[in-house]
Amino acid sequence: MKKNFISPFSLPVYFFALTILIGAIILHHPISLKGNSISWLDALFTATSATCVTGLIVVDTGSFFSPFGQGVILTLIQLGGLGIMTYTSLVFYLWRKKISITDRIAVGQSLLHDPSFHLGKFLTQMIQFVFFIELGGALLLYLLDPIKFSPFSAIFHSISAFCNAGFSLFSSSLIEWQSSFLVNLIFIILIVSGGLGFAVILEIYERKIHVRTKQKLSWHSKIVLETTLALIVGGTILIFIAEFFAHPEYIDLKKSILTSFFQSITCRTAGFNTVEIDKMTNLSLLIMIFLMFIGGSPGSCAGGIKTTTFRTFVSFGWSNLIGRKQCVIGKYALDDKSLNKALTLIIFAMSLIFLATAILLATEGGDIPHHLTKGLFLEILFEVVSAFGTVGLSVGLTPNLSVIGKMVIIALMFIGRLGPILFLTLLQSWQSQERFKWPENTLLIG
Repeated sequence: MKKNFISPFSLPVYFFALTILIGAIILHHPISLKGNSISWLDALFTATSATCVTGLIVVDTGSFFSPFGQGVILTLIQLGGLGIMTYTSLVFYLWRKKISITDRIAVGQSLLHDPSFHLGKFLTQMIQFVFFIELGGALLLYLLDPIKFSPFSAIFHSISAFCNAGFSLFSSSLIEWQSSFLVNLIFIILIVSGGLGFAVILEIYERKIHVRTKQKLSWHSKIVLETTLALIVGGTILIFIAEFFAHPEYIDLKKSILTSFFQSITCRTAGFNTVEIDKMTNLSLLIMIFLMFIGGSPGSCAGGIKTTTFRTFVSFGWSNLIGRKQCVIGKYALDDKSLNKALTLIIFAMSLIFLATAILLATEGGDIPHHLTKGLFLEILFEVVSAFGTVGLSVGLTPNLSVIGKMVIIALMFIGRLGPILFLTLLQSWQSQERFKWPENTLLIG
């Protein structure tokens, strides 16, 4: 039993939980606050949101926390974005120049879902790239607006963007730079880089940039890039249409395209916003819920069911429609194990969202008639999916949640960051396999 509770699959869960707990204790201390006081629950909520790189907040980060507290939040974001196990294994690598098989498997499963990679080289390249792009983003933000983006503010927002956290020192997020193409572009590059997955980024660099003879990208990287591009373009068009037809009389075409493009990218995991979310149309919110549910790509700072899972689900449905026996994606058919894992993940995610939404509907106005709470269902569903996808966007419901409501959101952020598939794998490691088969039969479906 001890072996099951202390396994490569459970270590990331324990490390994240410990980091959140330590972060909550520090954030609750007066040194982290600007003469205010914060409850233990709100401190835990903030620490979870930062470590799980979500961005949902119950108090304003810039005005409520002291520079020290903001530094603690930034540290939690960086640790959560790259993964506690990644940092731990890097320390072992630099210290001993070798890594135990347990650490190798743990990081492989949590980061790349592949235990056979060269961990030392991978981690070194990853850390170098992360610090390079974060420092580069901070420098560009500082040069564009050295007053608002002071050195600390520039670093804070650059790390928050790359780690897809969505935390901002500005109470209105990035609405002030709604029309600034360059500021939007910097954040977009940081967000997309953090949401693609470290393996894909390093592969692009090694095969397309670093070597003289260009090599083809792997099947995985092609699927990730194609699906990401399709979601960005499709999301931009749909959000633009939803907002354009809602306000055609005074809309600025260039600004609308830019804001639609930015929201299409940020709502899949980052949590920054250049428009007031609660003033968007219901159609836009529904589109964003769909994008938040999908999230980013495997091995990245993003949450959600991931782009590869979504692509698998679409291909599975299409294959069944045309009568194809295999689930084909690109030039290859997906193996049954991966297909079953993807479908199980979707079922688990939808069940989790349904359960959390039901609980919040009961705790946040369950005793109030429907005609007095119109719109609450969409707001709660938006909040739940945002937490599960570690996005951080909100229509303003978060600070007003009840104690139970905040605890539900905390649990969703924790599960969403580590990934439902990790929890399923952990549960499976505790299960015993049946050594027999049940008799099969047919059932009328539909």
